[in-house]
Amino acid sequence: MTIEEEYIQDFTNYLKLEKGSSKNTIDNYARDVRKLLQYMDIELANKSFKHLSKKDIQAFLKFLHELGLNEHSQARIISGLKGFYKFLNLENIVKENPVELIEAPKLSRKLPDTLSYQEIQQLIESIDMSTDEGIRNRAIIETLYSCGVRVSELTNLKRAHLFFDADFIKVIGKGNKERLIPIGREAQKFIKMYIEEVRVHIPIKKGHESTVFLNRRGSSLSRVMIFYIIKEAIRHSGIKKNVSPHTFRHSFATHLIEGGADLRAVQEMLGHSSITTTEIYTHLDQSYLQETIAQFHPRHHA
Repeated sequence: MTIEEEYIQDFTNYLKLEKGSSKNTIDNYARDVRKLLQYMDIELANKSFKHLSKKDIQAFLKFLHELGLNEHSQARIISGLKGFYKFLNLENIVKENPVELIEAPKLSRKLPDTLSYQEIQQLIESIDMSTDEGIRNRAIIETLYSCGVRVSELTNLKRAHLFFDADFIKVIGKGNKERLIPIGREAQKFIKMYIEEVRVHIPIKKGHESTVFLNRRGSSLSRVMIFYIIKEAIRHSGIKKNVSPHTFRHSFATHLIEGGADLRAVQEMLGHSSITTTEIYTHLDQSYLQETIAQFHPRHHA
């Protein structure tokens, strides 16, 4: 056990024995401190909890924001870190508290742009599966949420990039960078259903033969069309939120991070380059990404 892990262990003991906190509170606080520890491993390899500055904590919060974590989650993490640093201060491990003067992000009044897992279920269950468009749209939404892909990555997805035997898809991200993303069984099921029952009957236009998702005329779907599909699905579901395709990418990241998934694994699956260590760390083993999805993604075995 590292000294940093010992601090976290001592903190949880303090919460349990001295503060009488509930198991749920203790687990959440420990998870939030470990998120900071994971970030330190990615971006601040030579630093310890004792030497973090306010600037480091602000950079950590910016990192979480860029991964898609919403303001409510960020506010809760700040609260957990404040508790942790108060403990370190109490134990004379730190003199300065780098979190003390950091304010929680102002919770905006606009409708949140993440969906809860219950809302994801409500949305996909409201889709009319008796129509060809319904089957296609279910497959699209399952893919967006299962893999956290960008709209452009979804519209450019090729049949040759579906590796369902290995539970992966390959996407071409920004700067033509390829990456493999684990894909859940539910998303696979509905993509297969779309390909075998709907796509097979579409007269495909030349140049679009390899594209997975097509419109009725046999061409690739446009970004605008994906936005329209999402808006219509949300309207039909009765969910009163401002939802775009990017919402599913945010929800994918938030649900994984909130569940305790490794930040570096989420970063890898989203296709984000590390801010300061782009080429320094080796890409994570694909089996580790699969384990992360299997353990922390709500619809992996839904």
